[in-house]
Amino acid sequence: MFEENLAKRHAFGRAFQVLIFSATVTGLVLLGILLWRVSVAGLPWLNWNFVTSFPSRLPAKAGILSALVGSMLIIAMTSVFSILFGIGAAIYLEELSAKGRLNRFIELNISNLAGVPSLVYGILGLAVFVRFLNFERSILAAACTLTLMILPVIIITSREALKAIPVNLRMAALALGATPWQSVWSHILPAALPNILTGVILALSRALGEAAPLIIVGGVTYIAFLPNTMFDAFTTLPIQIFNWAGRPQVEFQGIAAAGIIVMLVVVLTTNAFAIILRNRLGDRRY
Repeated sequence: MFEENLAKRHAFGRAFQVLIFSATVTGLVLLGILLWRVSVAGLPWLNWNFVTSFPSRLPAKAGILSALVGSMLIIAMTSVFSILFGIGAAIYLEELSAKGRLNRFIELNISNLAGVPSLVYGILGLAVFVRFLNFERSILAAACTLTLMILPVIIITSREALKAIPVNLRMAALALGATPWQSVWSHILPAALPNILTGVILALSRALGEAAPLIIVGGVTYIAFLPNTMFDAFTTLPIQIFNWAGRPQVEFQGIAAAGIIVMLVVVLTTNAFAIILRNRLGDRRY
């Protein structure tokens, strides 16, 4: 009887392993096909003029400069806001706040907010930042909206990173006379920083590819100038690509594919830089 049950468990395990492997291979194959089609359609349009030119209604003159600069400005401001408030909230909830009903209520709501669709954050940003705070349809309103969207993810991942630090490290710092804040700043946070940065990287990658909330808060599809202040109008790479993909001319389909290639390069470059920074901080945390 035991041997029969053991054989069934082994068979179930092998079947599950084959299923997971098949799902992985299917995803990789579909990703490869997508990248191949985008490369075939976009590479003929990809050149230096495309990167340094403004959008145009003529396919031969269309460029992505304003969208590229807009994305970089928005994601830079979003990084500052989300890292500051996200990691600060995680430290307070995990290390400094009293464990009670209010704390549990806040944790529950943060977990729920992590699953809210991005479109809802766009509506919230329109109501709060564009209209109530009178930021208008600006880069600042877009950055604040994206910050709200990714804050729950950063808070949750940062808290998990802080929980993973052994309690002995906290007790040793307190035993030597450090205050709770000194132990967090000097010992806990440096040890947890590599894992915290992993969550930040994933959250910012999501923000860089969002289009729906930015369209709601005022992202426009055609801008032939570069913004000078944080209150200027903006467009981003996803919005510009969406605009080109909806054009009836066949040429704009290739231009949209070229824009996708540029966005992939931007995402991979920023992620690579963040991963290198995370690894270096991990080597020096002790």
